[in-house]
Parts: sequence; structure tokens; C-alpha cells
Amino acid sequence: MAKVVTMGEIMLRLSTPGNQKYIQATQFDINYGGGEANVAVSLANYGHDAEFVTKVPENPIGACAVAALRKYGVETKHIAKGGDRLGIYFLETGASMRPSNVTYDRANSSIATASISDFDFDEIFEGADWFHFTGITPAVSDAAAELTEAACKAAKAHGVTVSCDLNFRKKLWTSEKAQKVMSNLMQYVDVCIGNEEDADKVLGFKPENTDVTSGELNLAGYESIFKQMVAKFGFKYVISSLRVSKSASDNGWSACIYSSEDDEFYHSREYRIRPIVDRVGGGDSFAGGTICGFVDGKNFKDALEFGVAASALKHTIPGDFNLVTREEVETLAGGDGSGRVQR
Repeated sequence: MAKVVTMGEIMLRLSTPGNQKYIQATQFDINYGGGEANVAVSLANYGHDAEFVTKVPENPIGACAVAALRKYGVETKHIAKGGDRLGIYFLETGASMRPSNVTYDRANSSIATASISDFDFDEIFEGADWFHFTGITPAVSDAAAELTEAACKAAKAHGVTVSCDLNFRKKLWTSEKAQKVMSNLMQYVDVCIGNEEDADKVLGFKPENTDVTSGELNLAGYESIFKQMVAKFGFKYVISSLRVSKSASDNGWSACIYSSEDDEFYHSREYRIRPIVDRVGGGDSFAGGTICGFVDGKNFKDALEFGVAASALKHTIPGDFNLVTREEVETLAGGDGSGRVQR
């Protein structure tokens, strides 16, 4: 199995029970999660050697976050200890036409104040096959952006394939700042993952005649900007999830990919997901599933189909982590989405 390293922030997630609004809630459900941590859990769950790198406070809450990763087989030996706090995010889960709402409380978290000296990247990337980060980590702080670039440089020095999920978060930084920082980081990236908003806000590429809120997807527009992104940054693959939000409880879900090596564009099967149990972490489960397909040795089309199926299933599971098995993903990708009871 492959060794995949991910690096970012793991947070304490406090979500309202059911579909309650914040003002109704008298208690919160506790989970742990975060973009790159979610990817690591997916890959460990599929049997790969997944390692997550971060910094957490040396207190019981930091220990709980690490334990949540260890529970699902993620390697945590290079997690640094220190700093003042673990980041928190609050989640109010929407329903029907009411969207979900995320509120961050992550300023000055341990990873936001971490320094390059906290990590031995040569040791971390020894024997690694793949490194994954997201646009969330550089957005957390300037120090985290510097840390991300140092990790990318070390990964490339070790011959490691690098992927990035662009993941624009408007509550963390502006599009102008994102484009400045992320355009620089793209020089290290082999596989670029995102959606139409990410490509626009983070890199300045917008597919024409596409409106996901109305269900209008112009695949030719995606192919065009994918080729432009390859021309500018030299990516091997550009990948986009395609979410058609009919409501907070009802989404269409598919993805597309462009292989620069094959000069070929491919659109996956589309899934209708309703009702959605929890869509947070859906993009991370897509990235984790697609990476799994690649490191398994699948061709780019089959890797994409595995990722889309994995993510469709994640929408049925509460919490950030995707806990479906490889067999469940392969069953869905193979065409069985009946949901019949297994006896």
C-alpha cells in the first residue's frame, strides 16, 4: 500500500443536534475534523499508510483530536505539541431551502502559530508516495502559508506526488490574498482539485455558462479552463467536483477531470443524493477517494469514479470523516445504489 502524507489543521467540531438552529440548541454534538485530516482518515480506511501532520495544544483536547485520528488508523507520530488552543468550528446543519452555516473560532490555534522548526520534513517524507494539502491551511495564517510551502518543497525534493484541494474559504481570507498565495504554491502541485468557485476565487479561472444553483453545467467551459490551468501551472491532472444544489437536502453529485498526459477530458457518473445526512467533509472524501484510486494504480477515469462514489456515500454519514469501506465504494461505483439491507 502507498504512504500518503497530509498536513493541515484538525479542529473540534460542535454541531447542533438534528437540524436545530444555534439559538435552539442546548447542547452540541462533538466530532473532530478538518480538510486534510478527513482525507487521511479516508485513505487509512481504504488500507493505505496515511499520516497526518499538524500541531495541537498539549492538553486533553489536543490529545482527544489525536486519538480521533488514531482510532481510524492514521499515523500521528510527527504531530507537534504546543501552542495555545485547538481550533473550533460550529455547525448549524441546514435542511430543504435553509443552508448549513459554519462559524469559525480558530484564531491563534496551534497550527496557525506553528513554525517550520516544529517539523522534520525530510523524515516525514522519507518513503512517501503522495502529499496532500488544501487551500484552507495557507488561509489560516501567514505562518501556516510559509509552513505549507516548506512542506511542498520537501515533498518535491523527495520525488513525492503533490495534490492540492483549492478549498476557498471566504471567512478566512479574500480572493485577492488567496490568488497571491496559492498561485505561488501551484508550482509544486501535480494534481489540482477544486470546484468552480475555488478555481475562480483562488486561481482566477471561471467556467463559462455555469450556474450550479440552477443546475446549469457547461462541461465545455470546464474543459477549457482546465487546459488553461495546465498551460499556466503545468498540472498533470485538473479535477473538479460538480455539485448541483437543488436544496440543502437534495444534491446532484459528479465530477470531471482533465489529463494533460492523455489530453483527455472525462465526466463521471452523476449521483442524486437525497436526503443528505451531512455534507460537511464531502469534498474531502472526494479528494481522498480519488487519491486512493490513483495510488491504487487505477487509470484516471476509474480513480475519479471511485472518488465520486466515495463522496456520495459520505453524504450519508454524520461527522467529518468518511467511514465507508472500500467494498462499499466499489459496490456503488459498480452501479449498485439500491441501499438494500445487507443480511
